[in-house]
Amino acid sequence: MGVLSMRLKKLHFVLLFGLVFLLWNFITYYTLTQSKVAPAGVREQALSQKLSNIEKELLKQGEENKKLLEDLRLVKKRNSEREQETAFKLKVQAVKSGSHRAGVEGKQDNVLPVLMIACDRTTVNRALDKLIEYRPSASKFPIIVSQDCGHAPTAEVIQKYVASHNITHIKQPDLSNIALPANKKKWVGYYKIARHYKWALDQIFVTFNYPAVIIVEDDLDISPDFYEYFSATYPLLKQDPDLWCVSAWNDNGKQGMVSSEAELLYRTDFFPGLGWMIDRELYLGELQKKWPDTFWDDWMRHPDQRKGRQCIRPEICRTSTFGKKGVSKGLFFEKHLKFIQHNTVFVPFSKMDLSYLLKANYDPMFHKKVYSAPVLTANQVRSGELSAEKVVRVEYTGKDNFKRQAKLLGIMDDFKAGVPRVAYQGVVSFMVQNRRVYLAPPPTWSGYDTTWS
Repeated sequence: MGVLSMRLKKLHFVLLFGLVFLLWNFITYYTLTQSKVAPAGVREQALSQKLSNIEKELLKQGEENKKLLEDLRLVKKRNSEREQETAFKLKVQAVKSGSHRAGVEGKQDNVLPVLMIACDRTTVNRALDKLIEYRPSASKFPIIVSQDCGHAPTAEVIQKYVASHNITHIKQPDLSNIALPANKKKWVGYYKIARHYKWALDQIFVTFNYPAVIIVEDDLDISPDFYEYFSATYPLLKQDPDLWCVSAWNDNGKQGMVSSEAELLYRTDFFPGLGWMIDRELYLGELQKKWPDTFWDDWMRHPDQRKGRQCIRPEICRTSTFGKKGVSKGLFFEKHLKFIQHNTVFVPFSKMDLSYLLKANYDPMFHKKVYSAPVLTANQVRSGELSAEKVVRVEYTGKDNFKRQAKLLGIMDDFKAGVPRVAYQGVVSFMVQNRRVYLAPPPTWSGYDTTWS
């Protein structure tokens, strides 16, 4: 900033000197012309010419001053960028040296960073405001915004939070086009998203060496207990080898299809996304080396990645999306996402015993609840038969039968690698007319059929 100060002083001196010089010339000229007896017309003509010359000089000086000011602003901007880059490098060095290292020993072992994936939404401020508003601790939950696309207006919005709320803003460096055959060019956005996710996760787990990460996108609102939920379930993720993620999302979480019991949590074979947590060991040990070129979320749902493991998911979503437009062109938003119920109450999960979610405890209890419930058809459920029964089961046999009954009951009817959304051991749980419904296979179910799609 010393260079900037010297240039400003130089500018003031030049302006002052220029004004004094012009004033002195004008006074001298006027004095000399008045001392001579010259015709009035000649004097006026000379004075007019002199004023014209002065005007040209002032205009010229003004342009030079304008250019100088622009140069000074550029210097200031470059200095600011250098300072931010230096600060980022110092953070990285601190992480690598161990002074701010997460996931190794001591207190930093419980640090859970929030990684926000951003691109070109200037409404990113809405998502950041919620993350900051509900965050109980900046040291336990550092926020890192990873931006793709090189969109300057969005970058400017994010930068306002860097100094004011001490968030970290990193930028995906590879903005190159991805060469695709003609029949795949319409999917280029999904290729770029997968590339960005890979780079951002590398930063979290390789550069910063954090033990785990909570991943959100730039169009998500979070619930008041968002951080509480992930903090309380993180020990389960570390303890249970059959868990590989925690998600804030319920794909069937529409209004009227969820219980009012916001504390209810489940295991699911389906990878939900939309606000999710994984740990460093899973990413570096399995996912990093084979990360896909596109459709990363469907890739996560494949048996080759899931390996029979489950995620924890809530009854009521802890995130909701306001991003109507994206690579999916808003179609999924209008048909489904805008109807999702968003949790608005704080549930103190950290004060609860969540050990029931461990597989050894969960499975016997789950099977008993499902297969002891009376069986109804989808139409009987809709018509309210056996209304005194608060838990009922609808049985499906085969792919087409599942899809037909799912449509009648109002839940999502698609599969990913043979797994229905939110299913656990083939069972999908939801609410209809204020009672629990399990859409379930026969008790003899032996596993998912990956040909179901």
